[in-house]
Amino acid sequence: MMLNTIDITQLLSLLEFNRDEPMLFTSGLFWVLFLLFLPVYAMIKSQRHKMMLFVIAFSLYFFYKSSGLYFLLLVATSVFDWWVAQFIDSSKNRTERRIALSVSLVFSLSILLFFKYSNFVMSNLESLIGGNFQPLDLILPVGISFYTFRTISYVVDVYKKKIQPTLDYIDYLFFLSYFPCLVAGPIVRARDFMPQLQENKPATREMIYGGLWLVMLGVLKKAVFADYIAQYNNIAFGNPTGYTGFELLMAVLGFTMQIYCDFSGYSDMAIGLGSIMGFNLGINFNYPYRSLNVTEFWHRWHITLSQWLRDYVYIPLGGNRKGTVRQHFNLMVTMLLGGLWHGAAWTFVVWGAGHGIALCVHKVCKPWLDRIESTRVTRFFSWLLTFSFVALLWIFFRASTFQAAGQVISGIFTDFEWAYLPVFLEKRVTWCVMLAIIYGLHFIPARVWDRMREWFIGTQWWVKLLVFIVLIQLVLQFASATVQPFLYSQF
Repeated sequence: MMLNTIDITQLLSLLEFNRDEPMLFTSGLFWVLFLLFLPVYAMIKSQRHKMMLFVIAFSLYFFYKSSGLYFLLLVATSVFDWWVAQFIDSSKNRTERRIALSVSLVFSLSILLFFKYSNFVMSNLESLIGGNFQPLDLILPVGISFYTFRTISYVVDVYKKKIQPTLDYIDYLFFLSYFPCLVAGPIVRARDFMPQLQENKPATREMIYGGLWLVMLGVLKKAVFADYIAQYNNIAFGNPTGYTGFELLMAVLGFTMQIYCDFSGYSDMAIGLGSIMGFNLGINFNYPYRSLNVTEFWHRWHITLSQWLRDYVYIPLGGNRKGTVRQHFNLMVTMLLGGLWHGAAWTFVVWGAGHGIALCVHKVCKPWLDRIESTRVTRFFSWLLTFSFVALLWIFFRASTFQAAGQVISGIFTDFEWAYLPVFLEKRVTWCVMLAIIYGLHFIPARVWDRMREWFIGTQWWVKLLVFIVLIQLVLQFASATVQPFLYSQF
C-alpha cells in the first residue's frame, strides 16, 4: 500500500508544472503523452466538436507544463480578442472600430511587454537615474511572443476585413492554443488555419508519413546536431578571452549552424506534428544559408516571422510607397523591433539594426548589382559575403554582453592563426566532423530532400521502424549531459 502511494505521488509530481523542467518537444514526457493522445485524436477526428475540446485540453495542459498557471493568460487573451473581433466586425462606426482595435493591441502588447521587458526597462532606468534595482522574479511564459503575434494578426485582419471573425469561441481558442505551434511558432495566421479547421479533413497517408519524416528530421537537427555542437559553442562564448581567434571562429561557425538546426528543427517537429494531425502549417525555413544577399536571407529565414513583420509593421508604416528615405526608415524600424522581439537586451537591438542597415544598402545597390553578370564566381562571392555578414551578426545574438561580443570579434581578427587547425581537429574531431556534415546537408539540392521524403513515405513499415531506431540510437549516442533548451522557446 505504501509503495502504491509513493508511486502515485511520484506520478502526480511528474505531471505537475516544474519551473526548472518545462515540457517542450525534447521532453520524454511529451512524447509519452502524445503517443497516448494520438489514438484518441484519431478516433474522434471526424467528430469536430469533441476533437476540438480534446485538443484544446491537451494544448492547455502542454502550456501549463511549460509555463505553469500562466496558461490562463492565453485563455484571457483568447476571450478578449475573440469578443473584440466580433465587435469590430459588427460595428459600422469607424471610430468605434479603431478604438476597439487599439484597445486589443494595447491589451495584448502590454502583457507581452510586462513579462518580457519589465526588467530590461527598469535596469536601463537605473543606469540613467541611479537606484538599487532588484529584478522582478518573473517567469516568461513560453512562446508568449508567438501567440501574441498570432492574436494580433487575427484582430488586425478582421479590422481590415481580410477575414470574417469566427462566431464560435471554441474555434478561436483551438487556433490560439494549438500546441504544435504554441511554444515557438511557426506563426500561423487564422486566415490560413481556420478554413482547415472548418473543413476538418482527415489526414492522408502522405500527410501522416510526411509529417513523421519531418518530426524525425527535426529531432535529428535539434537533439543530435544542435545539442552536440552547442556544448563547445557555450564554452567558447562563455570565456572568449580564454580561446584563440581560430577557436572563436569555429565557435561562431558552430553557433551559426546551431541556431539554424535548433529553430528549424523545432519548426520541422511542429509542422510535422500538425501534418500528422491533418493540418498544413506551411513552411518556416528554406535553406537560408544558401542566400546570395541579405534580402534573400530574410525570405528564407523564419519565413512566418519575416512575413508577419512585413505585413503588420513595415507595410502599415508605409512600406516602399512614400519614397526611398521613408522606405529605409521603415526598414530600420521594422528590423529594430524584430531584433528587440528576439530578446530584451541591446545586443539583440544591434543584431536587428545590422540586418536593417544591410537591407537598406542592398536596396540602394540593387540597380547596380543587377547589371553584374551572374556567373559561378559572382554567385560564390555573393554567397560568401552574405554568409560572413550573417555569421558576424550572430555573435551579437549569442553573446551575453557587448563586451563579450567585442572579445569574440577582436579575438578572431587579431589572434587568428591557421596553425591551430591541426590541433583543433585532433582535439575535437567528432565536433568538426558533425559540423561539416551539417553544412554539407544544408547545401544538398532541395529536390534530393524531396525524393528522400517520398522514398520514406513509400517504404514498408519495417523500413520506417528501422530508420526510427537508427535515429533514437543517434540521439542516445550524442546526447549531452544537459539537454539544451530550444533557443527560440524564450522569445
